[in-house]
Amino acid sequence: MPDLLLELFSEEIPARMQRRAAEDLKKLVTDALVERGFVYEGAQAFATPRRLALNIVGLPVKGQDVREERKGPRVGAPEAAVQGFLKSAGLSSLDEAKIEKDPKKGEFYVALIERPGRATQDVLAEILPQIVKSFPWPKSMRWGAASREPGSLRWVRPLQSIVCTFGPETEDPEVVRFSVDGVEAGNETYGHRFMAPGAIKVRRFDDYAPALERAKVVLDADRRKDMILHDARDLAFAQGLELVEDEGLLEEVAGLVEWPVVLMGSFDEAFLDIPPEVIRATIRANQKCFVLRDPRTDKLANKFLLTSNLAATDGGATIVGGNERVVRARLSDAKFFWETDQKVKLEDRLEKLKSIVFHEKLGTQYERVERIAALAKELAPLVDANPAEAERAARLAKADLVTEMVGEFPELQGLMGRYYAAIQGEPVSVAAAIEEHYKPLGPSDRVPTDPVSVAVALADKIDTLVGFWAIDEKPTGSKDPYALRRAALGVVRLILENEIRLDLPAFLAAQHGRLSSAIYRSNSELAARPLKAALSIVPDPRLSAEFTKFMEGFEKGFRQKMLEMALLDLEDLLSFFADRLKVYLRDQGARHDLIDAVFALEGQDDLLMIVRRVEALGRFLDTEDGANLLAGFRRAANILRIEEKKDGRSYDAAPNQQLVHERGLPEEKVLLEVLEAASAHAREHVMREDFEGAMRALAALRPAVDAFFDKVTVNAEDAEMRENRLRLLNAIREATRTVADFSRIEG
Repeated sequence: MPDLLLELFSEEIPARMQRRAAEDLKKLVTDALVERGFVYEGAQAFATPRRLALNIVGLPVKGQDVREERKGPRVGAPEAAVQGFLKSAGLSSLDEAKIEKDPKKGEFYVALIERPGRATQDVLAEILPQIVKSFPWPKSMRWGAASREPGSLRWVRPLQSIVCTFGPETEDPEVVRFSVDGVEAGNETYGHRFMAPGAIKVRRFDDYAPALERAKVVLDADRRKDMILHDARDLAFAQGLELVEDEGLLEEVAGLVEWPVVLMGSFDEAFLDIPPEVIRATIRANQKCFVLRDPRTDKLANKFLLTSNLAATDGGATIVGGNERVVRARLSDAKFFWETDQKVKLEDRLEKLKSIVFHEKLGTQYERVERIAALAKELAPLVDANPAEAERAARLAKADLVTEMVGEFPELQGLMGRYYAAIQGEPVSVAAAIEEHYKPLGPSDRVPTDPVSVAVALADKIDTLVGFWAIDEKPTGSKDPYALRRAALGVVRLILENEIRLDLPAFLAAQHGRLSSAIYRSNSELAARPLKAALSIVPDPRLSAEFTKFMEGFEKGFRQKMLEMALLDLEDLLSFFADRLKVYLRDQGARHDLIDAVFALEGQDDLLMIVRRVEALGRFLDTEDGANLLAGFRRAANILRIEEKKDGRSYDAAPNQQLVHERGLPEEKVLLEVLEAASAHAREHVMREDFEGAMRALAALRPAVDAFFDKVTVNAEDAEMRENRLRLLNAIREATRTVADFSRIEG
């Protein structure tokens, strides 16, 4: 079967776009072929810093022939219907159609349409130009004289050549002839930009990849990664060091080179006085280099590894020397930032936070810090933290945002605060909390366990969520620009993994109270900004008086609106937390029906207790007692549901005990007595948070329920007895709701 080789060669493809672009190319081409009826055996896509390549194997030479019978109008139909049929079927006259008979509808025309399959090359020449012209680059450009024309080609960087060949293994493949904005498809590509820049004629993928390798281009990105990692480890080992591995950096570097050559450089040992994270961030961000560690001390070594894009004639000495000069300059800057930052204490930086707007509707970072500090102090006793230390840590948590180091490397926020706090003599827990209050940053990130860190982390995330809910900046669909889902999941994980009992609604409401003044002031100023701007243009005293009067009314109405909005949003925010908790529990393997059964109960605001209920319910239902309880519930609930639907009413009133004792059957009396005792015991167990004990108490109902249904007719002729017995079944249903809504349980 023939194969397709396609290469799109350009001036440059940024490393961050290569993987996605290769997958997009494969999907676009294969989808277009399949849509036209062309099946294939396999497809591979590749990317280097200058080319996208696609190899599709097992394509047919041409598409399948089409034979179709198309039913037309009845014989004798109006001329317009006949002509429409002839045109749609591609017939010149009715002589080319046949007549078929239908016993019910009579005679009608039928056209037999036969179309030979199209040659694959023709189809490729048709679809590929459009795919190239509409390729979904995140960023693209136009160039040259053609860029002035509407609809001209946009590509990530100027497209320089196209290779497109198609043919079987046993024959020379042919070039698929097409062009895109003057770039003609052919069978010539180019090797390494410096080591083998000449043209290379290629036939199919089997000689294309080896030809590129001879021209110093490794086509497969994963192979380039393996080469870099293997050589880096070997070079480090030869020096008695270990590579500090970095998957993200490895992926990026593999996208920067076509012929990877790993070299080692060094820097002055004096720079090792800088925190290792700073050294790594400096060398990584500026030079895309790997750092090394001394396994004997577990500290960074004064050496680094760089990946060159060529094998230099001097063994890489010039390349290494250039990188060492840049690294030395960057580390000198970092050392200066490190030493300069230590001259100013963190608390002395807080004043600068007043000039940093957190969000234009939520006030400054300074105001936010004040709120977080107050909340952290309140949360501290609940997590066994020292309130003074929690407040102190929260007050200093954002101070490193205005340091020189974090200004240069924003990814070091929190970490640098920890270093500076330790240097200025803050307690260990305070310093740790400054770094850890951002955690967890994702589902795989570590959850803080130090009580002070937990208090500040909770306060930070709660303030974020309450604030953005109050200004109606909630996540919508897949959009979550302020990472509020992550913040809510962080709160859930902090509470559950540290086993914290927390009245979440109370703390959300309290934090909104602290937010109110900032929200009111910021939104008032925001809304009044255009009016004040207009007033500054026409400084008429009369207008000024009118404006003052207007602002008084505006502020009164605005404050009321903000208070109303606050009352409306709390319930919605709690629902958002519930959704995150459900996601968390499902990821932990909990059954979705058990989660829904617990969440169906009212007043479930204690996240830790919700999880314990779900876990207990899952364990209990796997036992014989659990099966008995569920069976008894369903037997009662099914009858009750049918009768309630038939009667159009509910039977939620308590059963008449006197009626049972005076006129009820023995089994009815036993069920009432057992139900009262079991319900009381279940409530006692729930009060002690022994949910499995509560369910065991309820499971004791099963024999009495079975006896009731065997001997008692629920739908008695006596209307009073019938209603009372339905109330008794409802009492069984309600008893189980002390633990969960059993109607939500499947299976």
